Amino acid sequence: MKFAVLQFPGSNSDQDCVYTVRLCGHQAELRWHKDTSIGDVDAVLVPGGFSYGDYLRTGAIARFSPIMQSVQAFAAEGGLVLGICNGFQILCEAGLLPGALIRNRSLQFRCEPVHLKTATHDSAFTGEIPEGKLLQVPIAHGEGCYFADAETLASLKANNQILWQYANAQGELTEDANPNGSLENIAGICNERRNVAGLMPHPERASEVLMGGLADGKLIFDSMIAALEKRTQPAAA
Repeated sequence: MKFAVLQFPGSNSDQDCVYTVRLCGHQAELRWHKDTSIGDVDAVLVPGGFSYGDYLRTGAIARFSPIMQSVQAFAAEGGLVLGICNGFQILCEAGLLPGALIRNRSLQFRCEPVHLKTATHDSAFTGEIPEGKLLQVPIAHGEGCYFADAETLASLKANNQILWQYANAQGELTEDANPNGSLENIAGICNERRNVAGLMPHPERASEVLMGGLADGKLIFDSMIAALEKRTQPAAA
């Protein structure tokens, strides 16, 4: 499988995403923000960082990059797209995901490990996460509070689009476990077609034991790869 990893001025997790995909045994290639094509790839990763210095609003400028037209076309055709942290913000700004990411309720930048409860395994991004397993991955953001109006939130719930929620070590969705004030403790969602997803935590920074003792984040990449492999399997006669 081949992944395209986008690279904007200010990206800082692009190389981590490339490393993790290669750690999983697959190909990853960088695509510069001025490129007009993502190329012949199986999936796209929109990494974290501070694209364009987060001027105006997080992700608001990056959504107009030439490369994003190709990403939007790829997603429209059913291609898998995952946005991480700033990438999640960019996908929301581009209209590929509903809702918005706003300033943390504390008005503080939060950089710490968190626990994630997988709300559904019915997606290309969560299918390989064992039932009942809490993921421990780091966050690093100042504008990670997920917000949506009541109608959008109700639609996310009805369509099973909430993928991950902030939880405590016991798996409880408590206010104390919510690092940024996100509605419903939301850490990540997908679109209605379930081929585009975004999350604020950084799974690529928890992809192998050498990077801090945990490799929980790799399960998200494993899920994407398993879903892609399933797509390429010939249909049973």
